[in-house]
Amino acid sequence: MDIDIVSVFPEYFDVLNLSLFGKAMERGLVTVRAHNLRDWTHDVHQSVDDTPVGGGAGMVMKPEVWAECLDELLGIPADAPANTDADTTTAPDAPVLIFPNPSAPLFTQQDATELSHAGHLVFGCGRYEGYDARIPQYYRARGVDVREYSIGDYVLNGGEVAVSVMLEAITRLLPGFMGNAASIVEESYTGANALLEHSQYTKPATWRGMAVPPVLISGDHGKVDRFRRDEALEKTSRLRPDLIAHLDCAALDKADRKTLIALGWEVSGAHPRKLG
Repeated sequence: MDIDIVSVFPEYFDVLNLSLFGKAMERGLVTVRAHNLRDWTHDVHQSVDDTPVGGGAGMVMKPEVWAECLDELLGIPADAPANTDADTTTAPDAPVLIFPNPSAPLFTQQDATELSHAGHLVFGCGRYEGYDARIPQYYRARGVDVREYSIGDYVLNGGEVAVSVMLEAITRLLPGFMGNAASIVEESYTGANALLEHSQYTKPATWRGMAVPPVLISGDHGKVDRFRRDEALEKTSRLRPDLIAHLDCAALDKADRKTLIALGWEVSGAHPRKLG
């Protein structure tokens, strides 16, 4: 996977040289290029922002600077016409342009999974009051797959942290990235019927007077699997009932149904429904 990141603080992404991401780059699994947006400016102050049209506080990142940068990274001529063919589809190997934005849809594990199959990702890190809204509109109109995502209901100083979060969520799904691929199979939010992951424990079995659940050291793998599944259902019901409400009841086994009923869910329909 090729990854281009545009930021006014490209050195922020030196952190990617650490841990599994750094090892993946050493093996050539991932190639990352962090670019300084100011390299595409032409004034002595290397200005990338201006005051908001219509007034208001703060500064907004200018479209002309971003356009020169993105035209080059995406390989789009500056005079490229808008794509008016509604039936045109993006080529499988075409780059995906991604902007973090607190006003955008929430970035999910499903988005990470989809993007892990892309060959080229281009991330734009906004700053100040954000980027001119015409930037994503312009590139969508020219056939680019443009995504805008929020990573949560809060606002950051810039997009660098959000890009780091998305990058880690996406790249760890690449074949060969994780040392043990099986470790991601039962993680929270993974799969169509996503649940929060069950609790994890290690040795010693008793620590400072606190013992792990006895079933985990029983040696009965069937009971261990059931215990973990029930705990995942209980935890998800308590903390993220919205995930339970999206489960496919047809995919639940008899034990799942029994657990959900005990937790106060109706499971006779297409999706569970909370009673009371």
